[in-house]
Amino acid sequence: MSTRNEDRLGVQDPNAGASSPAPVAQAPAGLDFSFAMPTEFVELPSKGKYYPEGHPLKGKDSLEIKHMTTKEEDILNSETLIRQGKVFDRLITSVLVDKNINTDSLLVADKNAIIVALRAHNYGFDYVPTVTCPKCGTESEQEFDLSTCRSYSGLEEAEELELEVEATERGTFLIKNLPTCKWTFEVKTINGHDEKKYTEGVERKKKAKLPEDLLSSQILTFTVAIDEVDDRPTIMKAVSVLPARDSRLLRSTYEKIVPSLDLKQQFTCKECNHSERINLPFTAEFFWSNK
Repeated sequence: MSTRNEDRLGVQDPNAGASSPAPVAQAPAGLDFSFAMPTEFVELPSKGKYYPEGHPLKGKDSLEIKHMTTKEEDILNSETLIRQGKVFDRLITSVLVDKNINTDSLLVADKNAIIVALRAHNYGFDYVPTVTCPKCGTESEQEFDLSTCRSYSGLEEAEELELEVEATERGTFLIKNLPTCKWTFEVKTINGHDEKKYTEGVERKKKAKLPEDLLSSQILTFTVAIDEVDDRPTIMKAVSVLPARDSRLLRSTYEKIVPSLDLKQQFTCKECNHSERINLPFTAEFFWSNK
């Protein structure tokens, strides 16, 4: 199992052996804190390729994290952090061994890999959430195996791309010559900061009861330039008139060329037998589903 897990998620089986030691905690008088806090290395889907020069993870294919303690369990139980949507960011910040890494600067795929690794290291690979059937609406417990979450490095593994794609020296991609508009989009792999801006924008529009524009917002989040034009108002106008066929091809191509962690697993409804691959429920309860 250890080999399989390392090949896919980059997570070692909790029973596979001793972990690397982290700095020993300083003990108050009367207590022996001489034990070393175990750490693990998480394989990064990005392999460090898409971080800017000077970033601590530039060129690194793995990241060291420490095992969770009561402190991290307190973070997961914080109603305030859960309500604010900050619980996973605070958790990652707490377990990073290299404190020079800003959690918001982590690429989304790498953040997901860290969260899944923490769950697997500390509570095991079995994940039993309650899932609502997308067809009949029945809720039922489903068993998933986190060791099958496959790390996908992006363009180098992509197959059957419908559009021409070129990687740039600055870590972006050129998706060339969309079929109708003929534009070339320069796109980036988004990080935690980009994800946060996207989520906040969606929430603002909901509160203001404005029309939803999830697909346009998604494209704007990952677009750096169109035909070398990087003026944001111009890009916003271009995205708003992008033909549907081009929009669909752009988004599907983007998903194939950026690093990711495949969080989809097979679901079968116990009531109506409907079966499909679904994204794993990824909330704060992700850590507590087996209790």
